[in-house]
Amino acid sequence: MGETRYFTNDVHPNTDASDPSSNSSLTLAYRTFGEVKNPAIFIPSCFSGKLDTTLSFLYVPSENGPPSVLHNYFVVVCGLLGGSESSSPSNAPAAQRGPDFPATTYEDNVRLQHALCAALGITKLAAYIGFSMGGQQAYHMATLYPDFATRIIVLASSARTSWHNWSFLEGPKAALVNSVDFHDGNYQTPASRGTRAFSRVYSTWALSQAWFRARCWETLGFHNLEEYLRVVWDERRGAWDAHDLLCQLQTWQRGDVSLFGLEEERGDLPKALGRIKAKVLLMPSRTDMYFPPEDSEEELRHLKSGELRVIESIWGHIAGGGSGTKEDNEFIKLQVQRFLES
Repeated sequence: MGETRYFTNDVHPNTDASDPSSNSSLTLAYRTFGEVKNPAIFIPSCFSGKLDTTLSFLYVPSENGPPSVLHNYFVVVCGLLGGSESSSPSNAPAAQRGPDFPATTYEDNVRLQHALCAALGITKLAAYIGFSMGGQQAYHMATLYPDFATRIIVLASSARTSWHNWSFLEGPKAALVNSVDFHDGNYQTPASRGTRAFSRVYSTWALSQAWFRARCWETLGFHNLEEYLRVVWDERRGAWDAHDLLCQLQTWQRGDVSLFGLEEERGDLPKALGRIKAKVLLMPSRTDMYFPPEDSEEELRHLKSGELRVIESIWGHIAGGGSGTKEDNEFIKLQVQRFLES
């Protein structure tokens, strides 16, 4: 799946670089695929995403199958701050570890990514592709660096975290921070009861009512719903460090591209969307309870050059990130290829 490399920036915007006691550098973990001479595409990870699972169906060819959709591109896959591979509460220097890790924003991520691209010799992106929190980063790249990405592809995401989305995230957050082993963030051993509770609350929101009616856990090889929840959510998602989860969550909750630009226009999302120069492909999932298609339809009204292609799936939010059905993934690949060639 490629070698993981690391890019370190010397100054973090949320810390005081003049304070010798603070390590103000942040590091991005990344991998590259393809020839550097090819047009570049940037793909960031999403909430609890890892480098080896971030939209890999777009750039890793299937065994004995056709070339990947992005085989003619130089692909950079980058980890989200707080995502445990890039700088995070769990891997920071002692002075910034755990509850002392600085709050990070999409702006922090995107400015670091832009610096990483410069270090790799990339002066322009053919496209920036992101799922969920990755899609919000795509919108931020198009806003903060309007001439850098020719196209952005937003999979199951939005330009601004809605109040409904914000409120949903308060549920798993409350389950975690009120757990008996969280200890107000000063836990000495993993707060596993809290992270498992977080994952259980989070799990139902990730899918759709139709997914449960169709007993789709059986298509994944699980005998019953409890087995699915235990293996996929308790054991996998529940194994995350609590502060890493909270770091990513607060970045997500604060996502809003209207915070940039002219001061008198801040908070005006239609005007922020209207300033985007990149061509935009919006691909919400029909049954997504985080980023419903209605939000994408509203955003489309204000974009200079935008397209909407809805993923017709019962796999909820995760259909947009490659964890839905084969048909979902094939639809995404077809639309991505068509959009890049348009």
